[in-house]
Amino acid sequence: MTVPFSAETGLAVRSTVRIDPDPGRVIARLFVPGEEVPEFGSRTAAVIARVLSLDESQVDAVLARTLEAFADRHRDLRGTLASHFETIAHRIPSGHELSRNRRLLIGAYFSHEYAIEGAALCNPSMVAHPDQDGLGGDQTRFVLSARAIGEGHLSCIELRTGVVGPGTRITLDPITPALVPGRARPPAYERRLFEAVLSAHADDDEVAAFLHRNLPARFAAADLEQVLRSLPPGLARRQGTHRTIERAQWIAACTYDLDFPQDTALSERVLWPTGPTERHGMEDARFVRFTEDDGSASYYATYTAFDGSTVSPQLLHTTDFRLFHATQLSGPAAANKGMALFPRKVGGRYLALSRWDRENTSITASTDNRTWGVARTIQTPASAWELTQIGNCGPPIETGEGWLVLTHGVGPMRTYCIGAILLDLEDPQRVIARLTDPLIAPDETERNGYVPNVVYSCGAMRHRDTLVIPYGTGDTAIAFATVSLPALLSRMRRASRDVER
Repeated sequence: MTVPFSAETGLAVRSTVRIDPDPGRVIARLFVPGEEVPEFGSRTAAVIARVLSLDESQVDAVLARTLEAFADRHRDLRGTLASHFETIAHRIPSGHELSRNRRLLIGAYFSHEYAIEGAALCNPSMVAHPDQDGLGGDQTRFVLSARAIGEGHLSCIELRTGVVGPGTRITLDPITPALVPGRARPPAYERRLFEAVLSAHADDDEVAAFLHRNLPARFAAADLEQVLRSLPPGLARRQGTHRTIERAQWIAACTYDLDFPQDTALSERVLWPTGPTERHGMEDARFVRFTEDDGSASYYATYTAFDGSTVSPQLLHTTDFRLFHATQLSGPAAANKGMALFPRKVGGRYLALSRWDRENTSITASTDNRTWGVARTIQTPASAWELTQIGNCGPPIETGEGWLVLTHGVGPMRTYCIGAILLDLEDPQRVIARLTDPLIAPDETERNGYVPNVVYSCGAMRHRDTLVIPYGTGDTAIAFATVSLPALLSRMRRASRDVER
């Protein structure tokens, strides 16, 4: 297949390595009968009554068969069933003393398996692994994140690992059969985040000022609830107070720490939607290895939180891919999908690419990596293969000649292609070169899928003088391509001069 009006540059070499979705990768989730159909209510009490009517021998037999069929597909299934029982235990009629097996069986009736890749696996990003020990001189260990899509178009973020090298060889590590969703807990909150989000939503200034006066710069969930309960009666009766209180509690619910057991492999870890902004999914994480001011490295990822009607850019932070901190972003540039952070500060500020207006590539700055000011447009659709809309395909990659940005463009028949632009190192608002033709376009083996005619990446990785690009095909599976950086930069310079003439 060739893209209408354009052909690939021929610079990208496709790898034979591919990751297809596996419907056998499942997690055990809470299931409340009746609530899977929105117009009906819970049937919890009726189901519990039926399980309570079983005699103990039946309970033991059904539980044994359930564990035999499902235990080897999950880590600590008994613990999960016990947790799900506790979630609905308030429905148990008073006076009932339940055996441990009956508790576990009730938990099983309120559990179900969810295939996180049941529909698709796509939109990967790739960064150097924090552990590079034990490798050859021409090898780089990587962490790959991916958007896994299951029943109901619900997305989560999963992780894989592997090695690039020697040369352009790509090797994926074996994956473990069981999956583990992270355990969420309240973090230490930052007052400035609450103030920024409340201000962006034009909430009651008086209540926001009260929170500012009475909350420390960093505080716990209990501190927030105590301050909200202490609102003076005059403030509590104001018309908009309840909205501000709900907003503050909503901000707290959207901000959380997520951790995984130390003995889990990265490929077992699933970042499952937790906050209210994520009720319908966490999409398109763009991970970047970020160099801090002191030279240390950590990892950030912007991702799209979707609550069923609204998309919200949010931020993950980790140093080891075991403990993650999730928080909201605010400011005019933190809108729509597709924010991508630069891998270091430029001019003393955090920088990010934004597509706040849904059509163009823009750049924005922040002093705290949380609140993003007005974005400045740096690229608009120009070539025939990108006239519907453009945006980034992940964080910029620093080269000696500029910031290399992979882009996506949408053309006729909603065909997605991957392109590239080059930004000035000192002044990234200035585009100094670009490709006029796609770097990667969907070929005949990549056209069909969950969303046809799409190739899309959320972040490439540099391996010496090679650019390694993981990308989704048809929003269904993940493929890889390698590109010579010197050849790409050379082609971009020629394309830029041609355009300028």
